[in-house]
Amino acid sequence: MDRQSFVSNAAAKYNGERASFSGWCETPLGRYVLDWEMRQFDNAVEDVFGFRAVQVGLPEFSFLRQNRIPFRFSVALEEGAALAADPLQLPLASQSLDLVVLPHALESHLDAHSVLREAERVLRPEGQVVISGFNNASLWGLRRWFAGRHAGSPWDARFIGLLRLKDWLQLLSFELNGGRFGCYAPPLAQGAWRERFAFMEKAGARWWPILGGVYVVRAVKRVHGMRLITPAWRKERKRRRALAAMPQKNGHVTQRRND
Repeated sequence: MDRQSFVSNAAAKYNGERASFSGWCETPLGRYVLDWEMRQFDNAVEDVFGFRAVQVGLPEFSFLRQNRIPFRFSVALEEGAALAADPLQLPLASQSLDLVVLPHALESHLDAHSVLREAERVLRPEGQVVISGFNNASLWGLRRWFAGRHAGSPWDARFIGLLRLKDWLQLLSFELNGGRFGCYAPPLAQGAWRERFAFMEKAGARWWPILGGVYVVRAVKRVHGMRLITPAWRKERKRRRALAAMPQKNGHVTQRRND
């Protein structure tokens, strides 16, 4: 396949933004966010099963490390990705994946909604997507507003509020089945100052949970009108339970039958 057939005109800009964000993740403040997100992704993907899973962007970090799907790979324009492609045009068959993870992939692209629509296209029915992003309604969103778009990563990204993301997911027939806010401490570059606000992590999760600086959500793709077929072994086990012997108070045993 010709590489240019699935790399859009915005690829160079997208690649530059992602490379800058990857570098920021190596800073103390970036590591603070990354460590929290990795723990949330571990919890979100460990119980997702299937045959194929993909991570879109940030190939330097394995957000699928706790997942047990046998075929896992990364898609990005940065070096280190297993497949070089723009998330807007994934060179993958429709309904071919069981899990898609998007670590900050939406806010780093010019057309975030189309990236999410592309993820929906490649997911199988009942497939799952895990998304992370910065929360507009937080101290991090306030810092971005004051910093301006030219302050460097991650403040030059397009923060997507959770309410807007939920609307997009609903339009694409996704159903939220998990999520969490985190990183309540102010986005201070100095680790010593950030440690002084460590108490805000527990306090924020309890008293103002929706004001965390970062969120990670998981959603499942629903297909209306589709009925899942129950495996035959489940029907057989249900039939055997219906015919199981039930002891009576008089010591006799009777057969239970549900018609």
